[in-house]
Amino acid sequence: MRITISATCEESGLRAAHEGAKAILAALAQGRDARIILATGASQFAMLTELVRHGGIDWSRCEVFHLDEYLGMASDHPASFVGYLRSRFVEQVPGLKRFEAIDGIAADPVAELARLSAAVQEAPIDVAFIGIGENGHLAFNDPPALFDATDPYLIVNLDPACRSQQVSEGWFATLDDVPEQAITMSIPQILSARKIICTVPDHRKAEAVRNAVQGPLNPDCPASALQNHPDAALHLDDAAASLLERAA
Repeated sequence: MRITISATCEESGLRAAHEGAKAILAALAQGRDARIILATGASQFAMLTELVRHGGIDWSRCEVFHLDEYLGMASDHPASFVGYLRSRFVEQVPGLKRFEAIDGIAADPVAELARLSAAVQEAPIDVAFIGIGENGHLAFNDPPALFDATDPYLIVNLDPACRSQQVSEGWFATLDDVPEQAITMSIPQILSARKIICTVPDHRKAEAVRNAVQGPLNPDCPASALQNHPDAALHLDDAAASLLERAA
């Protein structure tokens, strides 16, 4: 992984957005639509704000997929990731060609997995904007993660640490309010993106960052799977990088 450390989360988000925008523009310059994955959560606020502001991207030639959604949650729920992306991104950019939203309340979740999987596999993903959870998760692939999953999207059980993070970030009032299952993009599907931009701010993510970067490849730290990607950029603020062993 290529690591960039910034003084603040705002600066880190700005750098991540600019690197990702460059990859989107490169895909468009090849005369095809750009296919993008977007993450959600507090860690992505600054990056998404800057990506929306970026000039020069023809969003009418961009297709957006997202990583995960709670099972059983409607898009108008305040904690919905579909709602998050619609308000913070989709409605902020002009004429987006496609937003492939996960339907958390689909009558047949298995059929929804098949629909999402077919859509995301229509063509390669150019750039995936992702984050890392406090427990090291990628999307909602909590430890121990399935590094060898064969399906692009999965239904997963959320572990207590993941659910507690959602409460601490203010998305839910209590742990009992957090759903216990979600639909998530699998780790192999995330890693199939040509380029990965991973934005991780805050000291509470520092241990997960250290394990992902300097620990072994281990399903107990799902984000360690990024070590196998040929073009993964990790954008950290000082707080998130505080436990890394740095060269003198």
